Amino acid sequence: MEAHALTIRLLNKVEFPFLVLLISGGHCLLALVRGVSDFLLLGKSLDIAPGDMLDKVARRLSLIKHPECSTMSGGKAIEHLAKQGNKLHFDIKPPMQRAKNCDFSFSGLQHVIDKIIMQKEKEEGIQKGQILSSAAHIAAAVQHTIACHIAKRTHRAILFCKQRHLLSQSNAVLVVSGGVASNLYIRKALEIVTNATQCTLLCPPPRLCTDNGIMIAWNGIERLRAGVGVLHNTEGIRYEPKCPLGVDISEEVGEAAIKVPRLKMEI
Repeated sequence: MEAHALTIRLLNKVEFPFLVLLISGGHCLLALVRGVSDFLLLGKSLDIAPGDMLDKVARRLSLIKHPECSTMSGGKAIEHLAKQGNKLHFDIKPPMQRAKNCDFSFSGLQHVIDKIIMQKEKEEGIQKGQILSSAAHIAAAVQHTIACHIAKRTHRAILFCKQRHLLSQSNAVLVVSGGVASNLYIRKALEIVTNATQCTLLCPPPRLCTDNGIMIAWNGIERLRAGVGVLHNTEGIRYEPKCPLGVDISEEVGEAAIKVPRLKMEI
């Protein structure tokens, strides 16, 4: 996660502090990057990641059988098909609308989509595994709802950081990294947020979001330059499968209960 957050500095001159949104198949989090290995975690997914959900919806819709999407990953297939659909065809509400924090949730939304697919299969009289005539509408609705959910939580994170003087009022930077950051619809939703909050939106190129070797190597360079966490002897070091990212202040964000102004998501 630290490597994902710092990768942007490989190609762009981004000074600390900046806000990072990491959205991928395995992770979803918002954090303030104050320095190399100095993070404040503002919020994270309480269940699954957005990329995981997009892949599951694509599998449930059997998009691998769709002639236009057969060679695409699940997320890319949803993004492609969504262009042909009506995002407002189904009345789907973004998750956690009453929770004034920066956490995310996608499992409830996936359950709603599964029910819609089952209902449409009954209406169209087709078996599971066949392509629905409304597949494009479902793809568009899913993508739009995910984009709105991510955008609203990110908007609150920006407002919180500015309110607490953790980010510059006029020159703040939002870095969006991870595989889902390549989704142009979600990126445009985030552009609406950054335009409204006087922030600069930066995204590493997709190749740097997926190449773990380059990311980790750059993270090592950053640490070496800063003299942070450089070990000359690994004896006695404890290894753990998961490591928390920085200091978790998500409860403090929730207690601030910042109300986010409504933005028109005209994408």
